[in-house]
Amino acid sequence: MGEYLDQVPPEIQDHIRQITKTSGLPDTDDSTEMIAQGWLEKRRAFEKITTRMSLEEVDFFEKTDDRGCLAMTWSGSLLNIGPIRDGARLAQYASIGLRKDVPEASTKPASQLGADVRVGAPVSFTVGPIASSSPILKIAVTGEEMDLDEQERLITKATEVLTREFVKTNEDLEPDA
Repeated sequence: MGEYLDQVPPEIQDHIRQITKTSGLPDTDDSTEMIAQGWLEKRRAFEKITTRMSLEEVDFFEKTDDRGCLAMTWSGSLLNIGPIRDGARLAQYASIGLRKDVPEASTKPASQLGADVRVGAPVSFTVGPIASSSPILKIAVTGEEMDLDEQERLITKATEVLTREFVKTNEDLEPDA
């Protein structure tokens, strides 16, 4: 293994190898290392931004919880799951990565979670921007005292900042053409 892949949790290393196969990059140890390096940078960015924006990291989020949350998948994609408003949530999925086998971005205004969201398990939607995600690495929730508009603004802002960070990470890692 390598310098970066060794720093990725063991249960996610095979996932990183699979991403390499579908990335369009050569299926080599160097490509796997590059993707592992980007994954580590994305995890650090998620932790930094969610902490700075006063989002609370949790391991479990009930599908009936009125609050919104932001989740990062094992693949380094983002799920913006808004608070419940009129019985539904605005949900957005962004594959901010080199993958070619998933949509780049998708939004569904009247989304419904299919199950609770938990670290280590995929997110599923009965109605949503995607049917299901790869397993969840991190979940960050808004404060219980925030009103719906404030929650939506905060999660949207965090998503925008993280999207920029993740795109920059990918650009920095892409091999020269």
